[in-house]
Amino acid sequence: MGGFDDGSTVHLDAASRHTPVMLARCVELLEPALAADGAVLVDSTLGMGGHAEAVLRTFPHVRVIGLDRDPQALDLAGRRLAPFGARFTGVHSVYDEIGDVLARLGITEVQGVLMDLGVSSLQLDETQRGFSYSQDAPLDMRMDATTGLTAADVLNTYDERDIARVLREYGEERFAGRIARRVVAERAKTPLTRTSELVDILRASIPAATRKTGGNPAKRTFQALRIEVNGELEALERALPASIEALAIGGRIVVEAYQSLEDRLVKRALVAGATSSAPPGLPIEPETHRPYLRLLTRGAEEADEAELARNPRSASVRLRAAERLRPTPDHLRSSGAPRRTA
Repeated sequence: MGGFDDGSTVHLDAASRHTPVMLARCVELLEPALAADGAVLVDSTLGMGGHAEAVLRTFPHVRVIGLDRDPQALDLAGRRLAPFGARFTGVHSVYDEIGDVLARLGITEVQGVLMDLGVSSLQLDETQRGFSYSQDAPLDMRMDATTGLTAADVLNTYDERDIARVLREYGEERFAGRIARRVVAERAKTPLTRTSELVDILRASIPAATRKTGGNPAKRTFQALRIEVNGELEALERALPASIEALAIGGRIVVEAYQSLEDRLVKRALVAGATSSAPPGLPIEPETHRPYLRLLTRGAEEADEAELARNPRSASVRLRAAERLRPTPDHLRSSGAPRRTA
């Protein structure tokens, strides 16, 4: 287990702690866009730097801007990528801030954006972060442990209806109402502070027959709380159009999602860009209604058998990618997005 608990233990090497998902395929999809000298890739979810390192090694002329909201991940990745010098820049930021980050760095457009969504291996493996239901830990679940609500805050302060809503919408939990009622009853006795207390509530709330099938039922509730604590879907909904607007013509975006709610947002954004916005029946498609993206994957790609054997965490991945063909028409750009004119 990595050493950050008391500030004195030695950091384990990032490369030994994380196997990037579908690494070769991500690099393959990005390669045509990164071929030119001076190309820039934004790794919007840097994590421990596995994808970034592969790009930096494969393309000696490419610069990588790595974003992550987790200071611990930035520290580990920064050490890993230090040999690349000025070709790598790490930034403490959430990925929906990509436009502001690039503006501060004086970069007007990039050739690639990579997004590897969800909880990272670092966050799952660091027991005290509270992301895992398999080990007792504080109810935290913040990707940036320096700011924001914790899972304990959500469980102890949200009313019953809102807790049920979070579990239903973000965890697709059938027994959300039952769980929320028990949470409210238990916190009335004493505030909830530990993941083991939540697991006990789930065990008591979810029928035994249901608990025997479909994997650990705690996964749904822990996912829902993590998404709520970190505002993940709202950030992704903002990040997708902002990332597309950051792309130069010919630039590519590659996104790996790990649950249906994320993948639905990714699919919607990429398919919308790859679809004509012209009203049906027009004899000639107006220039301003032509697609501005080209899909590079047929649907969502999944990990093959070799990938699954090498990296079990790839089991739920759904990979989608697209290439920018032209500027986004004004009538389709998100409010406040910068206009791409070339």
